[in-house]
Amino acid sequence: MIMKEHTHFREDGTEYTHVHHNGDGVAESHVHHHDYGGTGHVHRHVHSAEEKKKVMNRLSRAIGHLEAVKRMVERDEDCSEVLIQLAAVRSAINNTGKVILKNHLDHCIVEAIEQNDMETIRALDEAIDKFIK
Repeated sequence: MIMKEHTHFREDGTEYTHVHHNGDGVAESHVHHHDYGGTGHVHRHVHSAEEKKKVMNRLSRAIGHLEAVKRMVERDEDCSEVLIQLAAVRSAINNTGKVILKNHLDHCIVEAIEQNDMETIRALDEAIDKFIK
């Protein structure tokens, strides 16, 4: 099994590390390190290959719609048609967000509740606020 670890920093300065386990093609585990008040909170979750494929397919559809909008604008196509395509992009992105949210609730939030992990629940609350703006 091949493992790759990547460390990243969010805009708020929190650090998170993704650990990719390759070889079995079934799942990837991600480790997120957050420093909420020096607690060193660590959050793990696993995505099945099927869940990941569904999200990737939805993102590909959204990208395809957005590329179509770009071509339409370049060709000076009817503004009404451009708006319809933009609505399709927005719908594809929103539906992708719903799938990700459902997976997060089914796995990560259930685990957070079982472990009384209020920081993960608070982070979900913030993410939902940003997502539905």
